[in-house]
Order: sequence, then structure tokens, then C-alpha cells
Amino acid sequence: MVSLKEEVETLRQIPLFAKVDPTKVKLLAFTSERVTYQPGQIVCQQGEMGDAAYVIINGEAQVLIDTPSGQINVATMKKNDVVGEIAILINIPRTATIRAESELITLRITKDHFLSTLSEFPEISVEMMRVLAERLVRTTDELQKAKEQLQNAGLTD
Repeated sequence: MVSLKEEVETLRQIPLFAKVDPTKVKLLAFTSERVTYQPGQIVCQQGEMGDAAYVIINGEAQVLIDTPSGQINVATMKKNDVVGEIAILINIPRTATIRAESELITLRITKDHFLSTLSEFPEISVEMMRVLAERLVRTTDELQKAKEQLQNAGLTD
């Protein structure tokens, strides 16, 4: 069993929470649930409504998207990454399935607690915007490369 002190230390290593007052990080750790997934287990499923975000404490997870030709892996998330936050930030069904690639230890933060934490600590909101902006840039870049490959293959205009 991991102590609250260890949990707080782990959270303080995560960029999202690094600038937050330690007593507030302690409260977050105390009110969140540590959940362990085995390889192949689903953390959350594309299309479900989101009720929590997950901070990866240890291990790796695959981000999978359903397409007409089957599921594709679009990213690998690792220690200190946050997953599942989009569905709770904008109240839409989950945009991807998250599957444990290895033993995956997460901190599950409920929607209400996650949103109240963001509103209470602007520094977390700013960091969250940075993370989401980086993801958007990466996704846009990947889409542009895919479009160029299709054009080079003569499959689009």
C-alpha cells in the first residue's frame, strides 16, 4: 500500500501539479483513487461518457481510435501523462479508448473534483492548456503528413 506522502511526492513530479501548493496536492491525492490495470485492460472506452480523468503514475497505455477499417493506435501515454480529460472538460463522449500496455498504475480523479481543482488553481488550468495545445500541434502535424502521403500516392486532389 502506498502512503499518502508517497502519493503526494508522485503528483509533485507531474508537470500539471508541480507549481501547486503541496497542501492542495495532498488534498487531491487524498480525494483521488489509485487504480491498477493489467496489460490489455481497458481504462476507458471510446464513446462512453467520461466521469473521470486519469494521471498515469507508472506504466504505459495505448490511445486507440475506432475507424471503419478497425482500431488504430494513435499514441502511447506514459508516466506523468493525463488521459481522459477531454471528455470531462467539454462534456462529450470519450474520443478514444485507453488500454493498458503494461501494468498501469493511475490516479483516478472524478469529473467534479477535476473541474473544481482546475477552477481553484489557475496554474493547473494553464498547464492543462499547454498539454492540450501540444497534443493539437502533434495531431495537426500527423494529419498533414498523412494528407501529403495520400496526395503523393495519387489518392486525393
